[in-house]
Amino acid sequence: MSDTVRVRFAPSPTGHLHIGGARTALFNWLLARKHQGTFILRIEDTDTSRSTEEYIDAIIEGMKWLKLDWDEGPHRQTSRFDIYRSYVEKLLEEGKAYYCYCTPEELEQRRQEALAQGRPPKYDSRCRFLTVPVPGRAAAVRFKMPREGETVFTDLIKGTIVFENNQLEDMIIMRSDGTPTYNFVVVVDDIDMKITHVIRGDDHVNNTPKQIHIYKAFGWEVPAFAHLPMILGADKTRLSKRHGATSVMAYKEMGYLPDALVNYLVRLGWAHGDQEVFTRDELIQYFSLENVGKSAAVFNPEKLLWLNGQYLIKAAPEELTELVLPFLVKEGVISEGQHLDMQWLARAVHTLQERARTLVELARSLRYYLMDYVEIDPKAAEKFLKPENKKILAELRDRLAGLEDFSAGEIEKVFVSLAEKHAIKLGTVAQPARVAMTGGTASPGMFELLEIVGKEKTVKRLTKAAEE
Repeated sequence: MSDTVRVRFAPSPTGHLHIGGARTALFNWLLARKHQGTFILRIEDTDTSRSTEEYIDAIIEGMKWLKLDWDEGPHRQTSRFDIYRSYVEKLLEEGKAYYCYCTPEELEQRRQEALAQGRPPKYDSRCRFLTVPVPGRAAAVRFKMPREGETVFTDLIKGTIVFENNQLEDMIIMRSDGTPTYNFVVVVDDIDMKITHVIRGDDHVNNTPKQIHIYKAFGWEVPAFAHLPMILGADKTRLSKRHGATSVMAYKEMGYLPDALVNYLVRLGWAHGDQEVFTRDELIQYFSLENVGKSAAVFNPEKLLWLNGQYLIKAAPEELTELVLPFLVKEGVISEGQHLDMQWLARAVHTLQERARTLVELARSLRYYLMDYVEIDPKAAEKFLKPENKKILAELRDRLAGLEDFSAGEIEKVFVSLAEKHAIKLGTVAQPARVAMTGGTASPGMFELLEIVGKEKTVKRLTKAAEE
């Protein structure tokens, strides 16, 4: 396949890029990259009543954030209507399609009659045999489906799938207003773009036999199909908004890293042994459709959160520092445009990245590095800021204020000396100091924390905690 793979991701811009669509795009992207093929982005915007420029921009933004770069496109179907009409004309000329003069009201009435009689509610092909136009009526164009035999194809994930041709109706390929329909334009696009592999969700399985016959009508080689199982929520129903965020960009806003989300999405239905964490290069190297499972995948938010934490741990502090800046503004820790010493901030980030699971958590944790004073948790104050603790904090403040070398090593000596003087455990000094410095009972190493916060802020906070 090395020189022939051409795949496409073809979303409809009727909403934001969601988790299911992003996984489809990712699997197409991985197959193209693995085989040095071509990945095409195509916007299927023929549904003009629901497609919007806003959603097109949102899909492109989501793709760029996930770093799923495309080689061709984005192509838009609304700019290709003349091409679709030329293909319709070709089918009409060759007798493979026909004009249908049935009105929507007539079609609905026959549909209801068929249902009442227990028959399949499909079109009865009555216009297939007309030899002259029906005057005064606008005509749609229908494709002539075979009426006997079977349509058989081998799905690269699901295996052999068989459809009885007598269950297929002569579908409309162009409406009476001149607009083409989805099942037709998708095939024309795939023919024009020389698509070799169609990787999409398994909600398209029933469209496949219809599309196969259109490929054959044009004498075009049918591409390989691979239908991905759907993604379910924890309750085993189809993933939706009630299970939490499904928009890709919502995860960006919640502080997830794009590589972590990509890693998680690829594991929704694909596996490579027991490995959980992959680099992009590893995903490209190991990916194959043969290892995509047939069963529906279950979306587990906790697993994604864990995985994002793994990426935060492995990230360079300098990279995280750049990424966390907008979250610091959003959380009110700093103001827009506020100048920060980025090298100093990277040191602070480094102390926290093993504890944070999202950039939002990281931004909130950085609060006690950046602000003059912190809000102290009442329960922590009640337990660790008793009168006897405050006396220790006051003495600690005075000793630290006198340090010329405000380094972690020298700060530790002050803590140890104070504990020895009062014959108390080091934690009896450190824990009240931690509450005074961070507002809570958990933090990175105490001595490094104080060094990074700096002498001025340390003295201010210890004074406030000792005197309140």
